Amino acid sequence: MSRLVVVSNRVAPIQEGEATAGGLAAGVLDALKQKGGLWFGWSGEISDSSEPKPERNVGPITLFTIDLSRQDYDEFYRGFANGTLWPVLHYQIGLGRFEWPEFAGYRRVNDLFAASLTPLILPGDLIWVHDYHLLCLAEQLRTRGLSNRIGLFLHTPFPAPGVFMTIPSHAELIRSMCAYDLLGFQTEIDRTAFIDYVVRHADGVPAEPDGAVSVFGRIVRTGVYPIGVHVDEVRAQAEAPVNRRQATRMRANLMEQLILSVDRLDYSKGLRQRFAAFERFLAEFPARHGLVTFMQIAPPSRSDIETYQRIRRELEGEAGRINGRFAEVDWVPLRYLNRSFARNVLMPLYAEAQACLVTPLRDGMNLVAKEYVAAQDPQEPGVLILSQFAGAARELDAALLVNPYDQAGMAQAMERALSMPVEERQERHQAMLTVMRKNSLEQWRDRFEADLRCG
Repeated sequence: MSRLVVVSNRVAPIQEGEATAGGLAAGVLDALKQKGGLWFGWSGEISDSSEPKPERNVGPITLFTIDLSRQDYDEFYRGFANGTLWPVLHYQIGLGRFEWPEFAGYRRVNDLFAASLTPLILPGDLIWVHDYHLLCLAEQLRTRGLSNRIGLFLHTPFPAPGVFMTIPSHAELIRSMCAYDLLGFQTEIDRTAFIDYVVRHADGVPAEPDGAVSVFGRIVRTGVYPIGVHVDEVRAQAEAPVNRRQATRMRANLMEQLILSVDRLDYSKGLRQRFAAFERFLAEFPARHGLVTFMQIAPPSRSDIETYQRIRRELEGEAGRINGRFAEVDWVPLRYLNRSFARNVLMPLYAEAQACLVTPLRDGMNLVAKEYVAAQDPQEPGVLILSQFAGAARELDAALLVNPYDQAGMAQAMERALSMPVEERQERHQAMLTVMRKNSLEQWRDRFEADLRCG
């Protein structure tokens, strides 16, 4: 059996026996733990050396990392990846910028990854690349003579062609992406947008009904692989008495009903719009005053990028203004926590919340939505309020789906969630749980790997 080689921008700092993290790291770890393999990526460190660090073994996983120079970090990571690609992929073109030197830095780091990775690859290895940081990696590996099967899974959305084409280097990016054998997307909408670009703007020809396209002299297969969660593991973490203690202490300081949101501090998550909708809820439903608390947990991210510094300042100001308008001596309606919590604290806190607001302006999937559903007590479940623009909405249509730009609609959804009869809550929860078990993290892993292997 060939090895699985996973490549991502960052290699998570994992230890033997450590609980899996969320998102990309959880999926990567899950894939590698089953059969073992190699995980390659940036160490997270900035130094003058780009030589691969000594390998480190964690169980069946071998970790290889490299450092980035300050120039590489600024041009690749802060620049093109997060200053250009991230906003455009999330339809926030007004927040994006483009500089050709930063795109050159992006290609340079993709080439650096390829140069460091190539000597580690054995014939027959499957190479599974993750996310928007490495769109050009397969092309660079091909130029070094690798003929291995190489697949890319895009954790973010892929935008409509007209949006993607606002990036001046869009044609080069698409050509590079087509050096992969398999391109995986979170939803059919994302895959359709990619194929639409290839057919309309790169002279591609649909080759098969399953989404393969003939372009640039090769066949590129595409697939839809919605990433999931370990449903039973999440519920076990939510129920574990040792985990519940801190969540119970946090919950004891709040009112009767809790609305919870957990998001990385990012403009794509719709946090400004969510705060405004909660303010509208408080204004329109005064009978809820003193009886409900909205807790927003928003760990800081990319704090050295001005756009992220600005949103942090804005949210802090808005939280203070809303509480100043509505708070009483014994009641603070909005609790804004700009810090991170361990999963063994979050899972039982999910279980405590009567409603969860997951309302990104655009998201590839959003695993918070799935973790919230999985953490709930099936006999007394809470209600998920979910943006129609999250990838999870394609599966979890039994949630209360909202438009994050519609303050009135979101306020109404909060009121409906808090007053929903238990029978309806149970029915909606069971419907979502059924879908989540079908599209679990294991299914995501196995389907992508099987398609990459047998393509």
